[in-house]
Amino acid sequence: MVKKKTAMNHNKPTYEELEDQIAELKKQNELININAHFQNKEIEKRADELIIADKELAYQEVEKEKRADELVIADKELSFQTQEKEKRADELIIANKELAFQNREKEKRADELIMANKELAYQNEEKEKRAKELIIANKELLYQNEEKEKRAAELIIANKELAFQNREKEKRADELTMANKELAYQNEEKENRAKELIIANKELLYQNEEKEKRAAELIIANKELAYQNREKEKRADELIIANKELLYQNEEKEKRAAELIIANKELAFQNEEKEKRASELISTNKELNRLLGLNSDKDRFITILAHDLRSPFSSILGYLDLLVENIRIYDIDKIEEQIKIVRHSARNTFNLLEDLINMDIDPIRQITIRTTKN
Repeated sequence: MVKKKTAMNHNKPTYEELEDQIAELKKQNELININAHFQNKEIEKRADELIIADKELAYQEVEKEKRADELVIADKELSFQTQEKEKRADELIIANKELAFQNREKEKRADELIMANKELAYQNEEKEKRAKELIIANKELLYQNEEKEKRAAELIIANKELAFQNREKEKRADELTMANKELAYQNEEKENRAKELIIANKELLYQNEEKEKRAAELIIANKELAYQNREKEKRADELIIANKELLYQNEEKEKRAAELIIANKELAFQNEEKEKRASELISTNKELNRLLGLNSDKDRFITILAHDLRSPFSSILGYLDLLVENIRIYDIDKIEEQIKIVRHSARNTFNLLEDLINMDIDPIRQITIRTTKN
């Protein structure tokens, strides 16, 4: 029995070992407090980073809205320019139709002039037959024929150049028909009135005046036609420049649209990164809250342990102080009784510490190791 008791006493930890374990618990508590303080600072840093990230996200959202508004405005400008381009294209189509119509009218007038020239040639042949009878009249007619040929050539050139002057052409056509009628009338009168050269000379003077008027009108018509051609060239140049500007603006809008798409992708990537960081911060906060809870549990445990150890040690010290003071007064039985009480109290305290160490030391060590790793 004595050997068994000595073996049991040898296996149980001494008071010094208990004090060492308590000191180790205090060190672990300090380590946990330091880790908790460090983690609080880390949480504050993460919170500041999260606030900055939220501000950056808000700024990027504002930039994104601005880019979206710019894209809407650019789309409106593009649609407006497209409408303007369609209007210009419609105007150009109408102008081409008018030009084609006027070209057809020119061809008709050219055919009419060719027929008139053939009729004039036939009349010239008739005049040559009558040359012997009316020498002076033939000379005058030859001169008139030359003038007519010149005038016919001028009319051909004028009809080719007058593209947009439909009203003027109609007037000129009426004038040509009147002139042809007058020439036919004059030829009949000259044949019938070959002897009346004086009247023919007056008529020639009148015709020369009309020719001068017609020549002045042709000059004015040529100037108007040249002015209209210059206006057409200007409008064609403006259309070409407008088309180039529209192409350039379309390219710029496509570039801006591509830049907006890239910016949106970058913003989405940054949002994903921020969400990941926010989730990491949330998980870190949860872990920290759990560790803080464990730290508070540890503090309560140490407080209860100190309180439970203080009362037995106070009673032991009290009994020991009585024994020291009355060692010479008490008899052996009294001293043995006091020592048994001290031994019983010490054994109960020792058993309590051993049970607490076996139950709680491992979880506290695990908490300390986990916090130091983090």
